[in-house]
Amino acid sequence: MIPLKDDAPRYSTPFINYFLIVMNVLVFLFEHSLNQRADRHFVAQFALIPGHITSSAQYAHGVVGLLPFLTSMFMHAGWWHLISNMWALWIFGDNIEDQLGHFRYLIFYLTAGIAAACVHILFNLGSDIPTVGASGAIAGVMGAYFLLFPSARVLTLIPAIFFFPIIYLPAWVVLGYWFIVQFLTGAATVMPGTGQAIGIAVWAHVGGFLAGITLIKIMPHRLQRKERDLSWE
Repeated sequence: MIPLKDDAPRYSTPFINYFLIVMNVLVFLFEHSLNQRADRHFVAQFALIPGHITSSAQYAHGVVGLLPFLTSMFMHAGWWHLISNMWALWIFGDNIEDQLGHFRYLIFYLTAGIAAACVHILFNLGSDIPTVGASGAIAGVMGAYFLLFPSARVLTLIPAIFFFPIIYLPAWVVLGYWFIVQFLTGAATVMPGTGQAIGIAVWAHVGGFLAGITLIKIMPHRLQRKERDLSWE
C-alpha cells in the first residue's frame, strides 16, 4: 500500500514539518555532492552503527559519540529512500504537529527517532552496518496518527500484478497493515537460520511506531482552533 494523501483537517501551518523535510533534503544533497572517499568518512562519522555505539571505546567520546542517534535520522541512502520517507512525513506529520504545537512536535519527532534507533541497536548488537534514514522517527509520526486519526481516509495506491487501483481506506487499515508487515518482517529476521540481511531497519520502524503511540498519549496537546471557536459560543 502506498499512501498518496489524507483528508484529516489541520488548523495551523506545519512549520516544523516543513523544516524537517527541508533539512533532510539539504543533508542528502550535501552527501550526494561528496566524492566517494569523503562520503565514506561522512557515513562513518554520522550514521548509526550499532557496533560502535555498544563498544566500550564509544563511551570515551561522551556526548559526541552519541551524536549519530540524531544525525543518522537526517541521512538517506538514495533518492527513493529520501522521497518515500519525506512523502510519508508530508502526509502524516502536519496533523501531529497541529495536535502538539510546533516545539512539542519537534521534541516528539526527535524522541521517536532516538527510541527507534535504540530498538534497532537492541536487535542488531555488534553490527557494523551503518543505519541511516528518518523512517524510525516517521514511524513514530505514523503511530501517533494511527491513534489520533484512525477513521481519517487515506487515498492509497495498491500495487497489483496487472492494475494499480487507487482507493480511500481508513488510516487504521493503511497504518495497521504497514506496522504488521514491519513486525512480521522483523520477527522473521530473528528466527534461527534466517539472518538479518534484508537491508531495512524494520525493528527501528516497529520501535518508532510504538514510541509514537506512547508519546502522543503522554504529551500535552494544544487546544485546536475548532475547539477554541466552540468555547466562545
